[in-house]
Amino acid sequence: CGLPARSAGSKSKSMDQELSRPTWSRQLEFTLAGIGCAVGLGNVWRFPYLCYRSGGGAFLVPYLLMLVVLGLPLLYMELTLGQYMRRGPVQALANACPLLKGVGMASVAISFIMCTYYNVVITWGLYYLFSSFQAPLPWQNCNNTWNTPNCTDHANNSNIYTSTASQEFFNYKMLERTRGVEETGGMRWELFLILLLAWILIYLCIFKGVKSTGKVVYVTALLPYVILFALLINNVQLPGALDGINFFIVPDWDKLLSMEVWVNAAAQIFNSIGIGFGSLMAMSSYNSFSNNVLKDTLAISIINSFTSILAGFVIFSAFGYMSYLQGIPVSELAVDGPGLVFVVYPQAFATMPVAQLWAVLFFFMLFCLGLDSQFAMVEVMVTSLMDEFDHCLLNFFKRKEIVVLAVCSIAFPLGIPYVMQMGVYVFQLMDHYTAIVSIVFLAFFEVIATCWCYGVSRLSDNLEEMTGKRANLFFRVCWLIVAPVLITVSLQVILVFSVIQFKPARYEDYVFPPWAQGIGWVIAMASIIWIPLGAIHTMCIIVSFLLQRLKLSITPFALSTISKMPYYERAIFVST
Repeated sequence: CGLPARSAGSKSKSMDQELSRPTWSRQLEFTLAGIGCAVGLGNVWRFPYLCYRSGGGAFLVPYLLMLVVLGLPLLYMELTLGQYMRRGPVQALANACPLLKGVGMASVAISFIMCTYYNVVITWGLYYLFSSFQAPLPWQNCNNTWNTPNCTDHANNSNIYTSTASQEFFNYKMLERTRGVEETGGMRWELFLILLLAWILIYLCIFKGVKSTGKVVYVTALLPYVILFALLINNVQLPGALDGINFFIVPDWDKLLSMEVWVNAAAQIFNSIGIGFGSLMAMSSYNSFSNNVLKDTLAISIINSFTSILAGFVIFSAFGYMSYLQGIPVSELAVDGPGLVFVVYPQAFATMPVAQLWAVLFFFMLFCLGLDSQFAMVEVMVTSLMDEFDHCLLNFFKRKEIVVLAVCSIAFPLGIPYVMQMGVYVFQLMDHYTAIVSIVFLAFFEVIATCWCYGVSRLSDNLEEMTGKRANLFFRVCWLIVAPVLITVSLQVILVFSVIQFKPARYEDYVFPPWAQGIGWVIAMASIIWIPLGAIHTMCIIVSFLLQRLKLSITPFALSTISKMPYYERAIFVST
């Protein structure tokens, strides 16, 4: 294609000279940061909820299979690309396949969208944490000013007109929610101040880059396991706990015939490990060049899945205890996603011995889990901005710490609608339209860009240059064939279900009006749209005949070479 020939060794040397990039103080810090990024709130509520809805143990079969053939290979691919390119997702993917550089931009966009409302979950967790120091717990009984006449101290699924004390604390005390998104309501100033506190904590943890983040993860990545094991030891001693555990580990094999269960398993792997978000690719760009990527891949993916299964034992033992208290089977409990954390768990803690202790431990664990994931999403934006506009940003802001402050300052006000009385509806709308479809789209195009355009052989060469060993046959087959096929099938099934079984966004019994759902679709497209926009921009930069443009647009490193040339020289370059 007319590009200057460069050996792998000379290219890596020139890249190292070009990029004076900080690295992790110790490689263990990256491993812990990667584990903290992958292990998040989804392990505590989404995984158990999908297990529950998919018949318990039957979900574990497709989940573990998808981990082996999708999670491991794609995580290995992302870490390898990030570490070799020493760039965030935007420039790493632009170098790998200029035509699909928009995939990296889409990763940054979806990370930015998610970090604005993900921090609200941390805010709710902190509100519950502060409330847990009261005796008795404020959701322990119905003798409070916010309770309605329909409040009951124990769940009773046989009466749809009652609500539990924990439900009313969540809805009427913390949220003070309105009746719908049409009613804005007032500001919940307590939540506003806690949201500000959450962003201040995020900034203090990451403002020094990997040097500060690397120290914080020793606490935030390890402490949740201590608390999970403590909760498990307590829960298994409760009456009825074995019934819940039995439901979790004994499969309902008929559920495996449902395609939705398999798609949910694939989606959970993407969401849980963080495939397509660009977070781990950004963090791996700060690794030393010779770091053993495979070791990190195995550690992050295996510990992530271990955490989900451990959380499953903790949660299903609590389910068994709740079913014992209510006198109904585990399969008939009223369980939902976010409500699992802020309604079901508090309800279970209220009946345990030393309720305040378990509540404080649990919500501090949620705070740690959320903090790690939020680190990663903010780091994607900071890394991508510094990669692309480092000279301009540093000339204007003078220091990288102020760049991080600017990013946090922009994201904070975008979270204000979530802490108003209508906030829970805005949160549900965002969560509904930025979930599975966007991530699967991003993963599909990321695999095409890296494995088919950049090439499995070139990726293996990069691994050999960094670690001395090429990727083995299993990973090469997964990159080239298995992952693209499975993602394509999953995407088709999701789209078919979306058309045939379309269900509008709702929160409990409230269905969002058409105008709100229209805004939701705009939000969903806000990340995906960068893929075609990036392709159009690449084709505009390359000045040549259409066939030559297409050839250069899928040539690795072509765009980084052409974009540095004056406009009048580009046509001469591509023609030769």
